[in-house]
Amino acid sequence: MSAGGETASEAGSSQAVKAQLRLREMVLAGELPGGTRIAEVAISESLGVSRTPVRSALMRLEQEGLLEALPNGGYAVRTFSERDVADAIELRGTLEGLAARLAAERGAAPVVLREARACLKRIDELLREPALDDAAFSRYVEFNGQFHRLLSEMAGSPLIAQQLERATNLPFASPSAFVVVQANSPAARDMLVIAQDQHGQVLDAIENREGSRAEALMREHSRLAQRNLRETLHGAHNHPLPGVQLIRRRA
Repeated sequence: MSAGGETASEAGSSQAVKAQLRLREMVLAGELPGGTRIAEVAISESLGVSRTPVRSALMRLEQEGLLEALPNGGYAVRTFSERDVADAIELRGTLEGLAARLAAERGAAPVVLREARACLKRIDELLREPALDDAAFSRYVEFNGQFHRLLSEMAGSPLIAQQLERATNLPFASPSAFVVVQANSPAARDMLVIAQDQHGQVLDAIENREGSRAEALMREHSRLAQRNLRETLHGAHNHPLPGVQLIRRRA
């Protein structure tokens, strides 16, 4: 038992999570550019943790798609193309569409539907303001992520939930991946209002047992992320997302 009351196992798990979060941040912020080989010892010293949690973190980031395992051992930071990210977003939209259709056809649990409605109500309260500050955007990210997790739960399929979790862990494919870009855009609130309207419509479709409509709405919902990706890379008011250099292959 550690001084803080943690068992050795819990302390090790906590260190692994810390290492994973920090490494992910370093990759997405461009501190570890695409193609960089990860030096386990150097990372361990930099983060102030032992090599065991670093090794665990590297394995997890490979599963997320941020790193690639090298033939002779070790890992390197993957380089992503715009198409890679677009495909990841498309995959997430396809799976969420399937989840929404099954939720409508099978019938979602009333308690989950109530939680989703409460989540949307909290987002509505945020969007009543004419502009959103950093704190409000942070809450939006939290509530938006919660809504999408509840949508996955509504399908009642552990298999789909597992695949959705993997898809949303792909680089830039999570439902809130481009909120930072939206926060710096003059049309930020308008974009979030559109997304929120789609949230409400898909929940209505699920409650009304309209499977095809629910699926189509979630597929369309993912198109907003595709639009944000294009604007991030090619827009006139380009405010690059941290790590956006990773999705532009070197010439």
